[in-house]
Amino acid sequence: EVQLVESGGGLVQTGGSLTLSCSASGFTFDDFAVAWFRQAPGEEREGLLCMNSDGSPVYADSVMGRFTISSDNAKKTVSLQMSSLKPEDTAVYYCAATLRWCGTHEYEYPYWGQGTQVTVSS
Repeated sequence: EVQLVESGGGLVQTGGSLTLSCSASGFTFDDFAVAWFRQAPGEEREGLLCMNSDGSPVYADSVMGRFTISSDNAKKTVSLQMSSLKPEDTAVYYCAATLRWCGTHEYEYPYWGQGTQVTVSS
């Protein structure tokens, strides 16, 4: 059974940093692309970054320079490092997986975690 479990969410002040982790199990980690999405209250889910199966990252313009994605294949973990956080970064953050290459739309990802809440206080 494919499982993705996010961790590391919490409350942080504006300008602070936070690292989220996505732990994967139930599939061959090296064969999959893993992405991070977020969904703020009343908003659509937004794609942020993705790590292709070959280790190449893809970044959305909205987080370029503030968010970084990294992976540890041995631990089957993909991390999202967030810095210079703003109140508008407040959202539930999800990781998602798809075979090999990052997709553009959320429907291209068949596997999802349950999400972790990030709240940035002003």
